[in-house]
Amino acid sequence: MGGEFIIKFTRGLFLLFLLYFSGYSWGGDKVAGEARYKKTCINCHGPAGKGAASYPKISGREISYVTSKLETYRDGIEIGPNSGLMIMMAKPLTDEEIANLAAYLKDAKYTN
Repeated sequence: MGGEFIIKFTRGLFLLFLLYFSGYSWGGDKVAGEARYKKTCINCHGPAGKGAASYPKISGREISYVTSKLETYRDGIEIGPNSGLMIMMAKPLTDEEIANLAAYLKDAKYTN
């Protein structure tokens, strides 16, 4: 393993780091995310994640933000006033469902 391999390897890791923090979806399916959102999330967060009552607006967030929050709740960690409810809702989510929800919410728009 020469220096050229180390340079290429380091560049590859750097690219993955940039993609992760840029909000790249890693293949999240927006259509599947919207369908999953409409099963449960819409009841509190409203159409297209616009927010309702004491439930915050969740649309327009970066994919990495939504993914991180849902994974945190799925792990049973309290991070806000509605944590108990969010933990219960996030527990059954798969990695794929979280990716899909994040992909959908990033560009979700509410129209009357």
